[in-house]
Amino acid sequence: MTLPTDTPHWFTSSHSDNGGACVEVATNLAHTHGTIPIRDTKNPHGPTLHLPTTTYRTFLTSLKTGTPTP
Repeated sequence: MTLPTDTPHWFTSSHSDNGGACVEVATNLAHTHGTIPIRDTKNPHGPTLHLPTTTYRTFLTSLKTGTPTP
């Protein structure tokens, strides 16, 4: 199944414990828009942060390694 690349396909991490402090991301927009939208799971109609793909990649690496981002 191919997901559309113009509409966000939101998902939460499989590591989320559903404690209410989760975010959703839509990685399907990376190739067409060059950004990864992020939003608060509790407020899906609220503001969305759009990170450039390189910034999002750096952010994930920082989370995985425990190293602060510059």
